[in-house]
Amino acid sequence: MNDILRNEDASPVELSAESIEAVKETPRQRAFKKFSLAAINAIPWIGGFIVAAIESRDDPHKVDDLLKQWIEHHARKLNDLRDTLRQISDRLANFGDEINTRIESPEFLGIVDKAFRAWDEAATKQKQDSVRRLITNAAATSLCSDDLVRLFLEWIRKYEDTHFRVIEAIYRRPGINRRDIWLSMHPTIPRDTSSEADLFKLLIHDLSLGHVIRQQRHETPAGQFLKTPNRGRGSSSRTMKSPFDADEPYELTELGQQFVHYVMDEVAPQIGGERRAPPG
Repeated sequence: MNDILRNEDASPVELSAESIEAVKETPRQRAFKKFSLAAINAIPWIGGFIVAAIESRDDPHKVDDLLKQWIEHHARKLNDLRDTLRQISDRLANFGDEINTRIESPEFLGIVDKAFRAWDEAATKQKQDSVRRLITNAAATSLCSDDLVRLFLEWIRKYEDTHFRVIEAIYRRPGINRRDIWLSMHPTIPRDTSSEADLFKLLIHDLSLGHVIRQQRHETPAGQFLKTPNRGRGSSSRTMKSPFDADEPYELTELGQQFVHYVMDEVAPQIGGERRAPPG
């Protein structure tokens, strides 16, 4: 026992009250440990990965090629998870201790569980980064209620990268029309009867139905929307409106703007502040 309590120079290890206090967890470390455990527990394959990795190390002859590939794939995902947690930790380190209570609260840890399930299911790096930014901003700011944060998680799960490109185009240029939205993503306009046109109509429909975007409207000083006059009556045109119409302007809804601030900004600014282009 005496040998254990000595260092390499054979001098006794100091076990004073001051040295014990120095190794205690800080409130931030304790809060983030709970956060990290909630994130890890949300991902179902981690336990199986640890068991498989130990077995492969102890008896590599029992590991077939398929299991080896599975272990290598999930080892990379585990490294991605570690990098994501480190990025969140580094970002939250810039905030004061007042967020510690938020980070380790049962309500927020419940959101962390949902967030990292969505992170694990994400098919692209862009979606994983969206989850990371959302959970970081949800910890550091209180612009949105937890109900909205959960809604935004569902949007990340539901929408594809092409939906996010439409959102970004409208965020960058409020009042943009459908034609210019398309041209911000593609070099040419396809035929109205093409599969590309059908897909574009579906993207606009999904985001409009989800109350993320809308046709731009005028409003009263009291915040009531004005009715849009009927247009096109008496038109002699024999063709239907194009999916790439250049007349009707689009904007983000207030909910859509909050979504952008939480999901596309590294640190969410106050809503209604100066617009900034999303990173990347």
